[in-house]
Amino acid sequence: MKKKILIIEDDKIVRENTAEILQLANYDVITAENGKVGIEKANFFKPDLVICDILMPELDGYGVLQIIMRNKLLQKIPVIFMSAKTKHDDVRRGMDLGASDYITKPFEESELLSAVASRLKRRDLLAADPTKESEVIKKWQINEIEKAFHHKEIMEYKLGTTIYCEGNISNHIFYILKGEVKTFKTNQEGKELITEIFFDKSFFGFTSLLENKPYTENAEAIKDTSLIRIQKHELFELIKTNPKLGLNFMDLLSADLEYVKHHLLHLVYDPVRSKTADAILYLHGKVGLKKTVDISRSDLASYLGIAKETLTRTLTDFKEEKLIETFKNEIQILDHEGLQRIR
Repeated sequence: MKKKILIIEDDKIVRENTAEILQLANYDVITAENGKVGIEKANFFKPDLVICDILMPELDGYGVLQIIMRNKLLQKIPVIFMSAKTKHDDVRRGMDLGASDYITKPFEESELLSAVASRLKRRDLLAADPTKESEVIKKWQINEIEKAFHHKEIMEYKLGTTIYCEGNISNHIFYILKGEVKTFKTNQEGKELITEIFFDKSFFGFTSLLENKPYTENAEAIKDTSLIRIQKHELFELIKTNPKLGLNFMDLLSADLEYVKHHLLHLVYDPVRSKTADAILYLHGKVGLKKTVDISRSDLASYLGIAKETLTRTLTDFKEEKLIETFKNEIQILDHEGLQRIR
């Protein structure tokens, strides 16, 4: 069945041209000449997506969005703002109110179709499994950012290869297409403490966007890894020219920072069983649809700040309690809820 799209736009030429593009792409299109009529048609037709201008008579785009967000029958419909207004505070206001995206007029046909397809796909994923909203949003954010840098050269790092060292100037951030990377610090006695482990579709190596501060840790591939290097000025340009993608990137970094704080509290205060269960659950979540976490015992012990022998005993206990199964370096979760009760 065709997806229904409601276009709310007071400029007749823009409204008709946008409708024609979407109809040619096999969408069922409904149009409205102002916000008031748009709300009436949204209530009647229950569209799958709304494209809305901001500056309009009767009711502007912000008003339309606020009414949609308050209506339980409409509030899950994604709204894309379409406007010549390009100031960052206008974008921020729309995103704060709940807009899904922002297209600046004039726009390319491909830009419009890409935005529509992306928002409809995300809506379908959430409708299929609303309990995984944060996971779906993160996947969507990463895919959008990945597309912005698809032209970058792919760098290959073999298992055990150093990517950067503590003290190197941080001219780049890194994005893992496929593989596994650990970041770690080494104390004066040569003991290693892993600060984070990164899997497919992860960014790492971020220090400061505006300053060339040195890296504060080392990074090493712990599997054969393919990644791209993004120069800071490229990321800065992305944030300036595409504020939505910039906000997505910052959101991902904020989520990573929150877990780092959480992980440090576990290291300091929690018993071995609790922090081991927490790490297994966390790493399992990072690998996505895979059923197992692939990590060496020495790396996992270093990540937890405990002796390898202590980790081995804890994993053996978990196996006997039928919480996990292990195969060489792989850990498979058998009882997710059981681990959650321990964490």
